[in-house]
Amino acid sequence: MKLVVLSESPEDEAAVRILVDGILGTQTDHLDPPFLRARGWSPLLGILPTVLRNLHYHTDADALAVIVDSDDSAPHRLAHVPHDGANEGCRLCKLRLVADQVQNGLTEVPNRAPLKTAFGLAIPALEAWLLCGLDPRAIEATLLQRPDAGTRTLRIQLKRDVYGTDRPAQSVRMARAVEEARRLVQILDEFERCFPDGFGSFARDIRSW
Repeated sequence: MKLVVLSESPEDEAAVRILVDGILGTQTDHLDPPFLRARGWSPLLGILPTVLRNLHYHTDADALAVIVDSDDSAPHRLAHVPHDGANEGCRLCKLRLVADQVQNGLTEVPNRAPLKTAFGLAIPALEAWLLCGLDPRAIEATLLQRPDAGTRTLRIQLKRDVYGTDRPAQSVRMARAVEEARRLVQILDEFERCFPDGFGSFARDIRSW
């Protein structure tokens, strides 16, 4: 399987590739086209339609995996209906809605299967995922109940817990992301129990491939 990963940083993408392979139980071929260089939530959402069309018409990619941080936005819930206006604040639902709209408008390409997609939401940030199994407080529900939930203060603390500083060098971030992602694939059941909405949705999308 030829896989493209889209996320908010190179470190996040490296971790997501490892997680996808772990969920599938096989190693994918990782494609990294140069046009996928958008950083941050808004730029990523903005380029998603172009990415989907490009992958469909101009590549032989089989799948696209997308992970974003929730930051201070609404957390995803498994009960969300993708097209329900009540979920407008959920970034995961926005991604799915855009993807559905774009893919429904694509014309068939001979000998080209529809692109598989998977979307996940790291609540409140990917660093919380990297702490799963190491810090008993690194649980989706617990993080959402904290007094500082949805604030920059919590995200800064998560960075300090993972990297030892809230301003780590990119090399440190990359090394830690890869190290912890490799650990997480060894405890996927626990990981999914701790983050059932944001990561669980992602894992279920991948298993449907």
